[in-house]
Amino acid sequence: MEDPHPICKKIPDVVASFVDTFVDFSVSGIFLPPSNPNSNSHAGSPSDPLPAYSTLRTHYPAPDRLIAIGDLHGDLEKSKQAFRLAGLIDRSDRWTGGSAGVVQLGDVFDRGGEELKILYFLEKLKREAERSGGYLITLNGNHEIMNVEGDFRIATKAGFEEFRAWGFWFLAGNKIKDLCKGLEKQKDAFQGIPSFIRGVKEEYQHGYRARIAALRPDGPIARRFLSKNLTVVVVGDSVFVHGGLLAEHVSKFGLERINEEVRNWLNGLMGESPPEYCKGREGVVYLRKFSYDSVRRCDCIALEHALATIPGAKRMIMGHTIQEFGISRACSNRAIRIDVGMSKGCINGLPEVLEINGTSEPRVLSSNPLYQNKYKPYWDADRKEGLGLLLPEHGPKPVEVKA
Repeated sequence: MEDPHPICKKIPDVVASFVDTFVDFSVSGIFLPPSNPNSNSHAGSPSDPLPAYSTLRTHYPAPDRLIAIGDLHGDLEKSKQAFRLAGLIDRSDRWTGGSAGVVQLGDVFDRGGEELKILYFLEKLKREAERSGGYLITLNGNHEIMNVEGDFRIATKAGFEEFRAWGFWFLAGNKIKDLCKGLEKQKDAFQGIPSFIRGVKEEYQHGYRARIAALRPDGPIARRFLSKNLTVVVVGDSVFVHGGLLAEHVSKFGLERINEEVRNWLNGLMGESPPEYCKGREGVVYLRKFSYDSVRRCDCIALEHALATIPGAKRMIMGHTIQEFGISRACSNRAIRIDVGMSKGCINGLPEVLEINGTSEPRVLSSNPLYQNKYKPYWDADRKEGLGLLLPEHGPKPVEVKA
């Protein structure tokens, strides 16, 4: 009997690549540029081989220009505004940051409905930045960890719908691939997930199941995107982490081990539960010791001990705790808090980003020119185009949003 699909025998990889591109565009509206196979941040199509489990890069030299961007929480437009504010993308969302280095501090998930679109957007920029001699590093936040654990309490209706659509296109793509005899049979991402999940409204069932399938350890989205994140990174003399880092985290585990173990967990190599340092109030993605507004509550002694364990570290830059009136500093500029709650699902704050040029002190780039006047006592008169501001210390109180 004649093979009904002879072309698939001859060019299965081309077919798989076409299907992956079609699925990606259907989910995100983005055509991803080719990835660099030699990059540590490589996150190619689902048919790409997983990266070798070599040591992840945890330390980077200081670039001429370094930008830090806080929590995004499912708001694609605000995410783009933050990148444009820093001059990193143009109006067509193409990378214009040249050789700049960028660190995004996690919490892409929850509170908004464009989580997957942001993941694809960030991946596109990673690839474009590398071609220009720059880089974009993304971190895991507590909401990444929560969602991989299956904690969807703060996911939105729109978020479930986005994953429902992903599940539809992902399964359709796998069915097409399974028609091709030259390709291995595709793994069932939904295997083991009940067809009906108790306690979940009927209207959310499909999205809920798809979210589990995509994000559980070794799930397609966890493996493809989240496993390429770091959990802590040192760039020049700045330490970046979503919640905070304690001296015991560094002495007991080490930064490289933290990054590797979280990566391995996301790739399904360490069971269902995340490593212990990603759990509880003192976990690296949950810690708030350095994010409070007053000296009494902000534990500057613990911060000094933590920084002392990392050679050359001058400051710790964190997200996680919303600073209601903008990026702020504490502990003699050693703690910088950059989550401004910009997502409409948080406090709909105006985007702000942190900029460090070479060895200069950090500056705030703000989209709110009135902010500098309202809280003038906290700002230095030096400005960059009216928007570059030195950081306020012990300014207005932060907002603590659940999880």
